[in-house]
Amino acid sequence: MQNPTSSPSKTRSRLLAATASLAIAGAIGLGAVTTGTVPVLAEAVRVEGVQATGFADVVEKVTPAVVSVRVQARVDAASDRGGSPAFGFDMPGFDDLPDDHPLKRFFREFRGDREFRGDRGPRSERRAERDHRRHGNRERNRPVSQGSGFFISGDGYIVTNNHVVQGGQSFTVVLDDGSELEAKLVGADRRTDLAVLKVDASRDFTYVTFADDGKVRVGDWVVAVGNPFGLGGTVTAGIVSARGRDIGAGPYDDFIQIDAAVNRGNSGGPAFNLSGEVVGINTAIFSPSGGNVGIAFAIPASTAKEVVGNLIENGSVLRGWLGVQIQPVTDEIAESVGLKQATGALVTDAQADGPARDAGVRAGDVITAVNGNTVASPRELARVIGRLAPSTDVEVTLWRGGSEQKVSVTLGKLPAEEGRADAAPQTPDAPASAATLDDFGLTVAPADDGEGLVVTEVEPGSPAAERGIQAGDVIVSVNSSPVASAEDVDRAVEEAADAGRKAVLVQVNRDDANRFVALPLADG
Repeated sequence: MQNPTSSPSKTRSRLLAATASLAIAGAIGLGAVTTGTVPVLAEAVRVEGVQATGFADVVEKVTPAVVSVRVQARVDAASDRGGSPAFGFDMPGFDDLPDDHPLKRFFREFRGDREFRGDRGPRSERRAERDHRRHGNRERNRPVSQGSGFFISGDGYIVTNNHVVQGGQSFTVVLDDGSELEAKLVGADRRTDLAVLKVDASRDFTYVTFADDGKVRVGDWVVAVGNPFGLGGTVTAGIVSARGRDIGAGPYDDFIQIDAAVNRGNSGGPAFNLSGEVVGINTAIFSPSGGNVGIAFAIPASTAKEVVGNLIENGSVLRGWLGVQIQPVTDEIAESVGLKQATGALVTDAQADGPARDAGVRAGDVITAVNGNTVASPRELARVIGRLAPSTDVEVTLWRGGSEQKVSVTLGKLPAEEGRADAAPQTPDAPASAATLDDFGLTVAPADDGEGLVVTEVEPGSPAAERGIQAGDVIVSVNSSPVASAEDVDRAVEEAADAGRKAVLVQVNRDDANRFVALPLADG
């Protein structure tokens, strides 16, 4: 007898469920299934593993080792004359205004000077003169920047960024418990943006160690602790997004990219792995808005460990110096010199009195290895040489004239960088005789000193124009052969074509700086 509470639709649903159960049972060999029972289905895929419980344990251990760094610089105290730096006002010619000038009166009254508030009696003038003698020439420290840092030893050595402490005269570190201690600058290295501070106190500090960043993988968790916007002890988390990033900050760029939230004030703070070891030092962010967008860059622990050790021991970093100017090897350049792969560093100039020139290295050579270790790029060459101490003997492998050569070089000491005033480009005088290099779109003439060819005209859209050659450039050599006439260029091009090359390597000098350009050979 049909249940009066059942509807036809419910009956059909039950029949369909029963049919499905029978079909499933037959498919998996279970035989008949009683109508109305729940069908037996396979379980959903699950990955069994240790479930993350958060970062609290790591944070609890490492946070006492992280500090906020406050930097003060020495500035002139505001005096009775001129502008008031304390209020951000300093106008050229301000002192020349009459004392009763409305603008001058306004700012003096704003500062609270009594003689500009109607009290101009002798007593006021004497007080002003006395105050000027007492305070007029005194310098005072005022905050100029703040950042983060962390202890790396129990006796008070702190690592931070160079750009945090640069220009500072006094330094204060604020510990996790809120206590403030004075610190002194031990040393700083602008090239890697690292610095070391030292706190002297009769206590042992909680400190952390550097990780082996060679084991760091993209996707690993990282925890950043720092002082963003002055909010000390702030913790954020993310993952390693990439390794080996070059952001154009310097010749030793090799950053770890992380997506943990990093903002202003995090500079110099550590990025930890889940073992509480420092894998990187937060240094820079990519941000169109100035705030966090999930792209931050940290100095690898291996770089920091080496540089910090030098700073503590010597107060500075002593680096080897090869004495060459270099540029990348492109596919076209590799083709033009006969290299199978576009790797190495192309020497554009061997500096006078430099170790490389003394050893026989010259412009046009491609440095492919140091001490038998392959060099993939100019930046890698800079890092390899920079890690070596001055006076170290190294074996440099060169590619020259279609074959490999090896030279021994005794490294010098990397000199301090000095500003160089580039000469203003000068338009060359029209030479008496000019020749055209039609295949490249160039018009050239012999240089006045007989060394090279001056480019007098570049055809728009030509191979030379596309590669940045300009009128006024001097072509010094083609495929490492010096040129002084158009015929010399034609001869070098012919030799390259006979050798099966598709391009020639042209050495170009502009404003006393060399570079190399690969110009393609015409078909046929």
